[in-house]
Amino acid sequence: MPKVVFISLDGAQRVVDAHVGESVMAAAVRNGIPGIIGECGGNCSCATCHVYVDDDFAAVVGGANDMEDDLLDLGVADRRDASRLSCQIPVTEDLDGLTVHIPAEQ
Repeated sequence: MPKVVFISLDGAQRVVDAHVGESVMAAAVRNGIPGIIGECGGNCSCATCHVYVDDDFAAVVGGANDMEDDLLDLGVADRRDASRLSCQIPVTEDLDGLTVHIPAEQ
């Protein structure tokens, strides 16, 4: 089972087991990760699951599609090159150890 590492603003790390095929957001919500709200339930319509993908995984995760890109432009206060909506990152075996940083606010 792939592991996902969530790093909060204060540097605290939480490692959770994620199921292949679920989204990183679903794994976060299922495990009660603070700061990942997922208000729209993973429908790519709210940007409350914004994360910064660690540089080591940026190429594996890939970039945002057009719809996600628009939401990141409109709904994220501190967008970065590695910004993604965690609802749009499906968990795969290749993402074992994926590390994402949670922004200060959603």
